[in-house]
Amino acid sequence: MGLAKRIAAVVVPLGLVVGGVAYGVSRHGSGDDKTLGQCTTEVGKLRVVLTDEQARNASLIAAIAIRRGMPAHAATIGIATALQESKLYNLRGGDRDSLGLFQQRHSQGWGTPRQILDPIYATNAFYDALEKVPGYADLPVTEAAQRVQRSGFPDAYGVYEQDARALASALTGYSPAAFWCHLSAPDRAAPPASTRARDTRAALLPAFGPVAVTVGTGGRLVLPVGSRPHGWAVASYLVAHARELGIGNVGYRGREWSTGSNRGWRQASAAGTAGAVVVG
Repeated sequence: MGLAKRIAAVVVPLGLVVGGVAYGVSRHGSGDDKTLGQCTTEVGKLRVVLTDEQARNASLIAAIAIRRGMPAHAATIGIATALQESKLYNLRGGDRDSLGLFQQRHSQGWGTPRQILDPIYATNAFYDALEKVPGYADLPVTEAAQRVQRSGFPDAYGVYEQDARALASALTGYSPAAFWCHLSAPDRAAPPASTRARDTRAALLPAFGPVAVTVGTGGRLVLPVGSRPHGWAVASYLVAHARELGIGNVGYRGREWSTGSNRGWRQASAAGTAGAVVVG
């Protein structure tokens, strides 16, 4: 069923309905701009709006799929599963002993409660199980997700398939400049460039593996990338994590995203090249 014709009731703070689906929105900073704190994905005519917390988790699920060499379909399955199970929040409770993004259960062998509440561990555990499903890359999202989750509601994952497909396409870099966030500008002076480079490398490591981050002209960080999809995936991940990393702008292939703006990616001739993402 199409996104515009579905309504999902979700209990979240400051609930927001976009395109018929309510995922919720959080806001940071002052002012009456209702888009502050939102992250938007637009692929074709489909628009999905998340909170920045949800977007960070979605970007992690997509990035870990890339790191593991899995197809974008795996990211779609992972994001659809997390949307159904937790609405992309790292929940500290659930049905019986279910926890985390995927509502994994300690009693069912998914790990310790502390491990399950680590989104990196939980996502890798989900993909470990998915990779054991024969032919998962060719299975419908609902069937693949159910083979992993063994849910009592096996058809529920399909409700989120279109949204998850759009998010996965944007966050794995196959839909360029399709993901952005509207965040308030950093409220403190930026730390030294060397410190920002170290923090950025650390933030990218569990998602993409080792990524070279060097300090370029004007203290901007330069991140070499191997392909256009990889570049857009890294750029989108940095946008999703911009608030925690104190990032003011991200540039790639002549496009630039900036905090404080909800215009998405704009043309900027000096904003990154085909071979590197630039972060300010």
